Amino acid sequence: MNALARWNPFREMEELQNRIWNAFNLSPARRGEGQESITVAQWAPLVDITEDDNGYLISAELPEVKKQDVKVTVENGVLTISGERQFEKEEKGRKYHRVERSYGSFLRSFTLPDDADANKVSATFKDGVLKVQVAKSEAARPKQIEVKVN
Repeated sequence: MNALARWNPFREMEELQNRIWNAFNLSPARRGEGQESITVAQWAPLVDITEDDNGYLISAELPEVKKQDVKVTVENGVLTISGERQFEKEEKGRKYHRVERSYGSFLRSFTLPDDADANKVSATFKDGVLKVQVAKSEAARPKQIEVKVN
């Protein structure tokens, strides 16, 4: 007896994705029912890091994250941004067909450069963007020395 198997063109892509995750020792969380599951990757906010003469600026994208769910710490020369993006509450009668946005806890850590002053860190949060300012130490800032001619 011949049985017909339902062909899913994305199954091969999902298998490839799983092999890549395994190669890097990552384990995405899985949700779903039956044979078709939805893979939700562990997420971390995207950041931009810039530098000027006064210090460093770390800008992190945190859409749909509340200010009270974000924590910024500096310890032993490491700046850590952590928090959680909550999944919207499930409503009765609503059926989810695909969930691609990642939810849950996140953590990003950055080793501060030697010229950063860990005691002068400030953070602001506006429009889903966290901005962390890290000042440079006074000793590391360039100084102009006037040269006198005799």
